[in-house]
Amino acid sequence: MPIDPSKALGAHLGGGEYSWTQDDVILYHLGLNAGVNATDQQELEYTYEKNLKVLPSFGVIPVFGALGNIGSVPGLEFNFAMLLHGEQDVTLHQPIPTAATVVNSGKVAELWDKGKACLAVLETETRLKETNDLLFTNRFSLFLRGEGGFGGEPGPKPGNVAPDRAPDGEIESPSLPQQALIYRLSGDKNPLHADPDFAKMAGFDKPIIHGLCSYGVVCKAVVDSVLGGDVTKVARYQARFAGVGFPGETYVTQYWKEGDTILIQAKSKERDAAIISNAAITLR
Repeated sequence: MPIDPSKALGAHLGGGEYSWTQDDVILYHLGLNAGVNATDQQELEYTYEKNLKVLPSFGVIPVFGALGNIGSVPGLEFNFAMLLHGEQDVTLHQPIPTAATVVNSGKVAELWDKGKACLAVLETETRLKETNDLLFTNRFSLFLRGEGGFGGEPGPKPGNVAPDRAPDGEIESPSLPQQALIYRLSGDKNPLHADPDFAKMAGFDKPIIHGLCSYGVVCKAVVDSVLGGDVTKVARYQARFAGVGFPGETYVTQYWKEGDTILIQAKSKERDAAIISNAAITLR
C-alpha cells in the first residue's frame, strides 16, 4: 500500500519502560571493542564498574524496542526487507547514568518523498522514570525502498559535509572477528549480523556489523582521541550510514574541528570503502 502522510505523520509509536544496569553498559562497550588494552585506565572506564562512564551512543539502545510496531502504523505500510537505516541522530540533554529506568515515547516526525523511496524520520524521547527529566532524544531516518512517489517534498540535502581540506586527524579502531556476535547481545538480534546463510540471502558474502555498532565505534574513537575520553562534552551526535563494515576490519575515522562541531567520516581500512559519512559531534 502507498505511504499516506495524512495518516502516518505524527502517529505515535510504541514506548514503554526500559531499564539498564552497569553490566548492560559494559556489554555495550565491549560490543564496540572497548577494553583493548585491557589494563589501560581509560579503557577500564568503559569496562569496569570503578569509575564507569557511558558513551553518548548508548542512547540508541533503550529505545530500540520502542520502534517494534512501526509496521502497524496506519499509512506507513511497507516491506521490512526493503528497509535501510539511513541516518542516526541522538541529542543528549544530560549525561547518561550507568544504571536507570526510563520511559520512552515516539512518533513519526517526518516523511520525505525520494521518488523511488520514502525517507521516514522517527523521533523518540527518553525520560528518567523517577524524575521525568528528558535524558535524550533520538531521530532514526529509515529509507523505505519502493515506497516513494506519494507526492511529498524530497526533504533537505544531507548536512555535515566535510571541508575541502586535509583532516585534522585520523584514528584507527580495529574490530574483532566476533564483533557483531558481541554487539547483538545489546538487543539487535537481526540474523544478518550472525547467520552466514541469511547474510548471503541479503547479498553479502558474510554477516555484517550492525550500523549502530559502527555508529558507536566512531563515537568512541572521537571521544577518546579528540575529547580526552570526556563523554559529557557530547551534546549531539549525527551520522549517515554510507556503507557496511565487516567483523575483523579496521575502522579509519577522520575528523575536522570546526568551532563547537567536530565533522567526521569513517571508512574500512582494508577495502577503502565508506562506512560513516556526513557525521558530526556537537560539543556542549
